[in-house]
Amino acid sequence: MKKLSIILVAVLGIFAFSSCEDFLDMKPTNQLESSEAIKTAADAEVFMAGVMTRLSSSNLYGVNLFLYGDTKGGDLTIFSQGRGSDALYSFNHQPSSGSYSGFWTTSYNLLLQVNNLIANIEAIEADPNNSEDFGNMKGQAYTIRALVYFNLVRIYGLPYTQYNPSSDYGVPNVLEVLDASAQPGRATVAENYAQILSDLEEGAKSITKTVSTSTNGYPTYWANRAIAARVYQTMGNHSKALEMAEEVINSGKYSLYSNDEWVDSWSKQFGDESIFELYMLVNENALTTGSIGAYYSRIHHYSSKVGGYFAASDYWLERMNEDPDDVRWGVMAYDENSESYDDEEFAGKGDRLGCSYKYFGGVDMPGDGKDDCAACNVKVIRLSEMYLIAAESALATGNASKAAEYLNAIRKRSPNLEPATAETVTVEMILNEKSKEFFQEGLRYFDRLRHGEKIEFNDEIMGIDCPHRDKVIDTKSYHKIVLPISTDELNSNPTLRTQQNPGYPAYVG
Repeated sequence: MKKLSIILVAVLGIFAFSSCEDFLDMKPTNQLESSEAIKTAADAEVFMAGVMTRLSSSNLYGVNLFLYGDTKGGDLTIFSQGRGSDALYSFNHQPSSGSYSGFWTTSYNLLLQVNNLIANIEAIEADPNNSEDFGNMKGQAYTIRALVYFNLVRIYGLPYTQYNPSSDYGVPNVLEVLDASAQPGRATVAENYAQILSDLEEGAKSITKTVSTSTNGYPTYWANRAIAARVYQTMGNHSKALEMAEEVINSGKYSLYSNDEWVDSWSKQFGDESIFELYMLVNENALTTGSIGAYYSRIHHYSSKVGGYFAASDYWLERMNEDPDDVRWGVMAYDENSESYDDEEFAGKGDRLGCSYKYFGGVDMPGDGKDDCAACNVKVIRLSEMYLIAAESALATGNASKAAEYLNAIRKRSPNLEPATAETVTVEMILNEKSKEFFQEGLRYFDRLRHGEKIEFNDEIMGIDCPHRDKVIDTKSYHKIVLPISTDELNSNPTLRTQQNPGYPAYVG
């Protein structure tokens, strides 16, 4: 019998990071008293390790969150349909098929774990005899809950700045462990964002500001502030976005790579720019031929099972071709549409550098120090994003000089381009720079949504037929800019049946 994904039972034994052998024999946490489920800070650490593993699964940061943000933004194209996940590119989504419901189910399973952790910690903290320090884990839990809801509301809720957040449906705000009979309905987009900001502020109170090997793979205070910068920018609150971004920039905890360092940074773990990075471990959450690196590599490269899923669009390449010495060419390799492409031998370099190898560690696929190059860690937030958020926010709040300064810190990666000035800097320049810097990192589509842009797709490169969307979509009116609630969820939860996203078929039982 199908169950509502929000209320699935979380079992501590699924946590692969657990060092305690008897954890695998424990009962589900929603059948335990708080004192049994988590007794010590060490127990909470084990619990949090499982949360982080789930966050890096293929339905979330392991693959699909990046694909969602990249394939729909106009910077990618496909050479053939049917190779895998091209429904994201073609917007072939319906409640009964192509709904990518894994975003919803995996996120709510993860949220159940996080809510369980928060409830247990706060129950123990309320005990006057408690001597355990749960502060950092509690801060991490609130930060992760905010991040998960932020991703959910951007996928299922209409853009905050372009529609009506006070009335548009977002996603259910589930903040506690639910009874098995619960059937929560959707909150509004505004309510989701209010909760996200509340969680971030609550998390910031106790999460560590330490940046060291002990915090690698987990959110810190600075990751919390960086997420807040993203959230405020998405809401169009430029003054707060600038404040959050500058707090991270001015902290001195991170530093931008030089041009000579940038390419090699992808073959290293937890580098100087990495604010929040997730472990991808061989034989655990590394996905080999289904990894994010494989989705952006050339067909049959790395493995004969790699399908050549996505490559750069002509539009992105034109942007990059403004400077042939741009250091970011260093992670790009030729694709199957190159004139000199050889399907058998892969001999020589082609003329169309459309394949990105960031998540193989570089074009020679060195990885980042593990046995399998496909197991490169996932860089969720990098310092360069804070500079570009600061640039756009400064410009929006009337400080063009500061905007140019922040933009130029990243624009110098194209050494032949003229630096921006207070007189020449524009939003388009900043967004174009962000497109180049974060290719393959899942940001482009969301930037275009919040600006209400029309998005053109490079279907003609191989004559791709996309009957489910036009070549150009208007993000201010096209209903498929958000995913539908899947039929499985509607079957499981009657409350959702009248809350389907506009434009998709109404529920039929």
